Amino acid sequence: MLLVVLVVALALTTLSTPLLNRLLGRAAGWPIAAVFAALTVVVAVQGRHVLVEGGTLEFSRPWMPAIGVNLELRMDGLGWLFCMLVLAVGALIIAYSTRYFPPGRRGGFYFLMTAFATAMTGLVLADDLVLLFVFWELTTICSFYLIGLSGPSANRPAVRTFLVTALGGLALLTAVVLLIVRTGTSSLSAVLADTSWMQDTGFATVVALLVMLAVFTKSAQFPFHYWLPDAMAASTPVSAYLHAATMVKAGVYVAMRFSAAFGEFGVWNLGLISVGLVTALIGAVFALQRHDLKELAAYSTVSQLGFLIMVIGIGTPAALIAAAVHTVAHALFKSALFMTVGIIDRQAGTRDIRRLSGLRAAMPVTATVAGLAALSMAGIPPFLGFVSKESLFDALLEAPGPAWAGPAVGVGAVIAAAFTFAYAFRFVVGVFGGPPNEPSPREAGVWFLAAPAVAVVGGLLLGLGAPWLNPLADRVAVDAAPGSGYADLSLWHGFNAALWMSAAAIGLGALLTWRSASGEALAGRRFFPASGTAVFELLYRGVIALGVRVGDLTRSDSPARHLAVPIVLIGGLTAVVAAANLDFGSFTAPTSRTLDWFLVVLVVAAVLSATITRSRLAGLVLVGVAGFTVALWFLFLGAFDVALTQVLVEILTVVVAVLVLRRLPRRFHRATRRRTVLTAGIAIGAGLSAGLAAYLMTGRRELSQAAEYFLSQVEDDTGGTNVVNTILVDYRAMDTMGELTVLGVAGLVIISVLNSSGLISGGGERQAKVPPSSAVWNADDNTVIVRTVARWLMPLLVLWSLYLLLRGHHEPGGGFIAGLVGGAGFALVYLTAASESAARIRLSSPGLIAGGIVVAAGSGLLGYFDGSFLRPLHADIGMPWGDFHFTTALVFDVGVYLAVIGVLLTALNHLGLRQPQTAGVRSGSRGRTGSRGRRAATGRPSNGPATGGSR
Repeated sequence: MLLVVLVVALALTTLSTPLLNRLLGRAAGWPIAAVFAALTVVVAVQGRHVLVEGGTLEFSRPWMPAIGVNLELRMDGLGWLFCMLVLAVGALIIAYSTRYFPPGRRGGFYFLMTAFATAMTGLVLADDLVLLFVFWELTTICSFYLIGLSGPSANRPAVRTFLVTALGGLALLTAVVLLIVRTGTSSLSAVLADTSWMQDTGFATVVALLVMLAVFTKSAQFPFHYWLPDAMAASTPVSAYLHAATMVKAGVYVAMRFSAAFGEFGVWNLGLISVGLVTALIGAVFALQRHDLKELAAYSTVSQLGFLIMVIGIGTPAALIAAAVHTVAHALFKSALFMTVGIIDRQAGTRDIRRLSGLRAAMPVTATVAGLAALSMAGIPPFLGFVSKESLFDALLEAPGPAWAGPAVGVGAVIAAAFTFAYAFRFVVGVFGGPPNEPSPREAGVWFLAAPAVAVVGGLLLGLGAPWLNPLADRVAVDAAPGSGYADLSLWHGFNAALWMSAAAIGLGALLTWRSASGEALAGRRFFPASGTAVFELLYRGVIALGVRVGDLTRSDSPARHLAVPIVLIGGLTAVVAAANLDFGSFTAPTSRTLDWFLVVLVVAAVLSATITRSRLAGLVLVGVAGFTVALWFLFLGAFDVALTQVLVEILTVVVAVLVLRRLPRRFHRATRRRTVLTAGIAIGAGLSAGLAAYLMTGRRELSQAAEYFLSQVEDDTGGTNVVNTILVDYRAMDTMGELTVLGVAGLVIISVLNSSGLISGGGERQAKVPPSSAVWNADDNTVIVRTVARWLMPLLVLWSLYLLLRGHHEPGGGFIAGLVGGAGFALVYLTAASESAARIRLSSPGLIAGGIVVAAGSGLLGYFDGSFLRPLHADIGMPWGDFHFTTALVFDVGVYLAVIGVLLTALNHLGLRQPQTAGVRSGSRGRTGSRGRRAATGRPSNGPATGGSR
């Protein structure tokens, strides 16, 4: 349960940030940091059990049992390490944020930072492949929004970062699906323990390449390295946490986790080592070229991540030990370095190293903290950075492959380390050395400096006490490497190869610093013909242009032309299936009645008439006749639920269609003979395909196994007797949840499209050709009767909708039908209103839509008390008239009810009422005010709403 408490505590902290922000402003970071610190202590206490005793903490609950996906959390040594980094570094940076930002509310920042910490914690604890992917994507989404918080200038960097990391997410998703299909389980530990799938070299190669692509995009490896410096548009706390200490380590974590399977796989070894080495080299060179301290730190991060990926690619226990130690060292010195850059920026007003000089006199404490962080980054003893660098060198010499591979990789690592020393030296000397600038900045306050100071001191203490990390390193080796290793971390191992490599790196770095004149000699050189950002933008524009060209093949404002392609494809697919000689079971002669043929003739007559008429209003009426006839047919066949739904849909469709008709010509345009023949052929083909498919699927007289099961077991399984409703909200609730989400998105899209298109401005409305003195314009008088009826009918409709909602589990009804009835009540209010102000329904349609989805999802979460998401819970509640059988499926239905009403209100308010003019949308009619029907030019009386008495 500890793992659940950990994730839930972070989630609750995330939800509390708006309230904390409202009460405390930027100081809300203090209680949030305190929660992070407390959770760090909780995890640290488990260190003995996990690291010394070799135990694990596990939690498992069914999530999607039908496909074997569970909510599985597991903390072993590797999970413990990354969990500690997420929480400890997060506590420091959130505390630092309380002084970095000016006074004021920072609700969005704290919410997204804690949400990211929750997602990252879930990622490193996830023991289910699907859950791992979900948390992986959540970190990407949080990063996108956190970068975007910095204003318009950060929009493009946020998009670029999102798209690159999302590409890796798609690769990871593909790998997850392949592994689940091949192994038959989604358990991460089970998949990695049973490596029988590795015997298929082709399959293993594909999975390895996909996982590597995910790792490379997330951890900013070449050629995807450009997104990380680009993401420095974010505020410094975001850069320090996500893009230096934690988010980029998600790729490192996944690489270490999958080393248990791929550690001795050649494609994996070669890919990680080569890409990591190239990244370490180019990142170090680019860091030395940069004048902006934040960009320097960003490219430094790219280089250090290259070191980590390279050593993970070695795959030996010693290599995984080195990766674990360097992960800790990098998190400490790089978070401190970024926070120091933020302090310099705030106090000195610039991050340009060419404009900074001699700050050691004015900011001695900042200079000390920055200097110590740079020493650890450069790998100077006695810091943990030195211990981790020597471990890296030792491990890299064991690179798999030919005899020369180890020395060659070692030489490349020494060169990258030399550049690391050079840019670390440039950072310290360029900012704090030399003569002081005027005016001199002031030293930062104690609380501003506290967080980076703690990180630096932590790196120093862990360097001096390196043997303390041996249990952690040993356990990580056991968890991540195909074998076991023995860690022997220490500041001094004698005169060995690693020591001489360190000395060579420092010597070459000093020489490079001297020859490069503090990086100025390299600053103007270009090593590639184009930057990564330029290449991305070129590819991005190309993909968008290609998408536009492909979309133009079927894109049209004409529904007939737009629907032609999918109708033809579906019809062709139906024909292929019908011709495939599939066994559809035995068919019997139809048992049609005379009434059936009468209704068929009526439907055919209405449809044919609708295709012939040129009047839009007549076409709408005829299509409605066909719809109501079908509803009547459903009723005669005993499908009351379906009939009621069809009737309500037809009524509301007519209402919404009338709102659109007033902006269209009265008559359809004349179509050419060729177009008529083509569309008629497509329509007839679609009808025949639909009829054939229906006959193939339902033409048998015997019940399917599923139907027999539902009819016999529905009451025992769900406590309900309405088979249709229980299928929707019990058996197939996940499908309904998806459809509900689509419905909600459709409602929001209606708002967005209408607000941006100008269709709702009222400029295109047709007006009745009647004299101004006509009684038609007197909307207040000519709607008296219907308004009187509506006053008592509207409450009855609402009550009826609630009645249908409550009884849906046992009798015809349910959330969708109830929502349609409730929507019909609101439509009645709209239709009978005498003025626009009376017609406008004050309820927030987006709020109802979002609220409905949240309620439905919340009912699904309750299912975890009994095993899985959306699993219905049941209880009998005593009432004066008897026991009331309560089920959480009813709560789910309430969500459907709210969302359906929200979508209907969206249509009424945004199609039927004049909206405020938006910038860039041209008004279609001069002399009209924003009020429906008030005409300044003519002085006509106020009209009612679009379909009210004014028509």
